[in-house]
Amino acid sequence: MKKATKVVILIATMLAISYPDVTAQTRSVQGIPIPPLHPFTPQQPRRIELLNGMVVLLAENHELPLIEGIALVRGGSHDEPAIKTGLVDIYGEVWRTGGTSTKTGDQLDDFLEARAAKVETKSLSDATSITLSCLKDDFDKVFEIFIDVLQNPEFRPDKLEIARKRKYDTISRYNDRIEQIAEREAAKLAFGADNPYARSPENATVAAVTRMDLVAWHNMYVHPNNIILGISGDFDAGAMESKLRKVFESWPKGPSLPEDQVQYHSASPGYYFISKGDVNQSRILIVGLGIQRNNPDYCAVKVFNEAFGGGFSSRLFNDIRTKRGLAYGVSGAVGSNFGHLGILQIMLATGSHTTVEALRAVTEDIDNVTRHPITDDEVKQAKDSILNSLIFQLDSPNKILSERMTYEFYRYPADWLTNYESHIRKVTTADVNRVATKYLHRDQLAVLVVGDSKNFDEPLSTLGSVKEIRNTSPSQPGAHN
Repeated sequence: MKKATKVVILIATMLAISYPDVTAQTRSVQGIPIPPLHPFTPQQPRRIELLNGMVVLLAENHELPLIEGIALVRGGSHDEPAIKTGLVDIYGEVWRTGGTSTKTGDQLDDFLEARAAKVETKSLSDATSITLSCLKDDFDKVFEIFIDVLQNPEFRPDKLEIARKRKYDTISRYNDRIEQIAEREAAKLAFGADNPYARSPENATVAAVTRMDLVAWHNMYVHPNNIILGISGDFDAGAMESKLRKVFESWPKGPSLPEDQVQYHSASPGYYFISKGDVNQSRILIVGLGIQRNNPDYCAVKVFNEAFGGGFSSRLFNDIRTKRGLAYGVSGAVGSNFGHLGILQIMLATGSHTTVEALRAVTEDIDNVTRHPITDDEVKQAKDSILNSLIFQLDSPNKILSERMTYEFYRYPADWLTNYESHIRKVTTADVNRVATKYLHRDQLAVLVVGDSKNFDEPLSTLGSVKEIRNTSPSQPGAHN
């Protein structure tokens, strides 16, 4: 017997002698009942609506002498014209870097940096935003900058040119990363290539953006009746309300915004392929339309997502990665958004040589949702995971304020979060399996594979007919053959 083997046997024998009841103790620990979570009732921000329609949310937090604020402005990249895709991204940058009518962006930088303060602007799909962060003692001076940028941006041409070049640089790297290609084209398959949530800026659309476009956008959207303002930090809410009323209440209302007219035109079910020859792995996305969060099924879908493909204990992870070893990463969910439909998406990252095998495996797991329904134990574990993580999403006044601003922005009830928790608790196993069969249909999904087909274990065509998507140059929109 080798010396190393004797050592292992000796250690095992010593452990057995020293800890004879380890197995029994483990069983005992597993039997300890887990008490229910304490009721979670976070303090809600104070809500104020000014006469001009601006909504203000105030959250006091005296832990540190800091004040932070954000103004959400309705209107984002999904509202921009297709021929000028990228306009709102550029606007979100030049709004701040372009300075105001009295100060350049560089002068604002110097002023703020001397006070370790920030005033920043940003673009989103449904909104644009301007934020501030500063010490309590500097708030009045920084708030003046905030108001000036909000109401009097200059959009200086030199900063517009810098933003445009930055966009060109981003576009030039569109095809560098396999996951970026897959996500961009999967959105087109799920939503439709003409859907504003699936569009990507191209060189031609960026070049079409002018300074007057930025001015026109600002004049169209930045009005008090279109803004939700949130302030959190070390202040007295009554005094802050008085200050904000004095500053903003005389600001006249602007025009009402048009209703959204977003259309969804999902691609036909089937297999789609994008060739990328410089990789040794494949990115697989199986996609369709998801739901909106105000859907009555949302909480049941949330529990299903967690059980099916939401984490290390999910069915997909346990089967595809742990048992079969076929994926670097795997996940799946019926996606949702507050303001528009989400994407139903199952994602696989696998080696080129296991592409078809992994795709067959995940297809089997989708079918097994009907053949072997989600169990009571899976539902309990999923609900516990969702509820236990909830506290970490709301463990500060800033996070609570952010949640409330989201509900306000999308016109959800103020108690949506409270109801969310209680509705998650009420979800049953029957509910989970009902929504699984309602929303997850393999024969209605588009399967996108990005990779090097020369190294696939089998031709992708063995699974069915394949439509190739040309991976076009960054200056042109992608095209489906």
